[in-house]
Amino acid sequence: MRFSNSAAFEVVDLGRADYVEVDRRMMALVDAIRAGKQPDTLLLAEFEPVLTVGRAADASLYDDVGLPVHAISRGGKTTFHGPGQLVAYPLIQLQEGTRDLHAYLHALEEALVRTVGDFGLPGVRDPRNTGCWVHGRKLASIGVAVRRWVTYHGVALNVSTDLSWFRRFDPCGLEPELMTSMQSELGGEAPPFADVTASLAQRIEEILREED
Repeated sequence: MRFSNSAAFEVVDLGRADYVEVDRRMMALVDAIRAGKQPDTLLLAEFEPVLTVGRAADASLYDDVGLPVHAISRGGKTTFHGPGQLVAYPLIQLQEGTRDLHAYLHALEEALVRTVGDFGLPGVRDPRNTGCWVHGRKLASIGVAVRRWVTYHGVALNVSTDLSWFRRFDPCGLEPELMTSMQSELGGEAPPFADVTASLAQRIEEILREED
């Protein structure tokens, strides 16, 4: 299923960024895409430490974690964003015939599996939990939302993330020990962040513009 039919697919790498500023920019782009003033866009960022709480969790439960906490509109529960984690937000205008959010989530999982495979990791899906898993541990999380059939939010891939952050809460409703990173799974040496960024951007565009 070809999810992105935009003539252009713009990739914007924001580097290390503040979560609130990126969230504002994301929503402005969603409105511009919906109005036909902006092509489908992929936002990439590495955030300062923050906790985001989706619609399936209660933000008030995390007042004591020692991190900024933001209740947001994506699906899913609670996750951490911070240094060493690559976040990708595909902002895609879904046309008639592609408005299947389960298929869209499956496509994002496939993009993650292909990305980590580029670095020698055997990524897989877990039928009970969205994301990308390696050796029974969660390497990447997915949480999306849709406004007037424009997708926003997206995926978070732990490249060299300090996993101790996850021990402060219940990541995605899971035990903290289930969280992992590319660095951990590769024996302690993380691949260059820029290389992972380039791979994920390529793989997301590839899967979202791929014909059946």
